Amino acid sequence: MNSNRPSSNRPVYLKLRDQIAAAIIDGAYAEGEMLPSVRALAAEQGANPLTVAKAYQQFQNDGLVEVQRGVGMYVVKGAAERLRARERDAFLREEWPEIRERMARLGLDPADLALST
Repeated sequence: MNSNRPSSNRPVYLKLRDQIAAAIIDGAYAEGEMLPSVRALAAEQGANPLTVAKAYQQFQNDGLVEVQRGVGMYVVKGAAERLRARERDAFLREEWPEIRERMARLGLDPADLALST
């Protein structure tokens, strides 16, 4: 049995990547908007600037942000929807099977969840 949370042993740059992705999906960083500088985000998160740069590089490699030299990094059009689709697929593939198994083990029915909110 794995008692560790999935995110607890993930590298810091991936945790930062997830936080940035959530901010893009939620609209905190809107399409066309500039992301915080590497230094600013590192200071805000208490992270090493190289770690933030690595997280940002992943977004750039995935075509979700665009760099304007000397100006900054901007969220590209369609990034939120692409991230939402990717996160949804990852959830259904990686997290949902474990949740479904745990629900079955606990005798929970999805209808029970709707009543508890």
